[in-house]
Amino acid sequence: MADFVLYHGNKNYSSWSMRAWLALRQAGASFDEVAFHLGDPDVRDAIGAHVPSRKVPALRHGELLVWDSLAITEYLAECFPEAGLWPAGSSDRARARSVAAEMHSGFPALRAHMPFNVRRSSPGRGRAPGVDTDVDRICAVWSECRGAAVDGDFLFGAWTAADMFYAPVATRFRTYSVELDAVCGAYYDAVLAHPHVREWLEAAAAEDWVEAEFDL
Repeated sequence: MADFVLYHGNKNYSSWSMRAWLALRQAGASFDEVAFHLGDPDVRDAIGAHVPSRKVPALRHGELLVWDSLAITEYLAECFPEAGLWPAGSSDRARARSVAAEMHSGFPALRAHMPFNVRRSSPGRGRAPGVDTDVDRICAVWSECRGAAVDGDFLFGAWTAADMFYAPVATRFRTYSVELDAVCGAYYDAVLAHPHVREWLEAAAAEDWVEAEFDL
């Protein structure tokens, strides 16, 4: 049995689960996965048998249960300090936490109108009021961070939790064919080419579960 257990939703539809899973992969932790079909009418009860909040993702480590993707990431950073989940420098670390927290709590229009769906290709859809504002802010974050990054292809040079929190956004931009400038486009390409992201996307593409609500 692995040291950790990650409870997560279907990989094709659960962006929050993707973030926690990427953090575990970066940490190098040995973990088992318990996946739930989020389209199942009884899914809340099924999750509730393991997670009192009845939401995923959640991480079990022995007797400890940690829920919420950001809390999971912070816990893993404490357990595996050598994994580099956050940048080494205090200023970059503070900025990385800030941009991850902004993703964690913001961009409601993007979430509502461009739902996470790895298998789907819907160019031009989802451009409802507020979405362009969210896209513009995300691109501003990416451009600012990349402008300050010294080495590497990611927001703070090396791959960190900040990139893990924006990885599902990159997949949304792919699904809905969002146009990007050269700086953001290069970052988008780097994120989608990261081996952990590719591993998640390949698993998502192979899933049989379908949620009609997000496949219209």
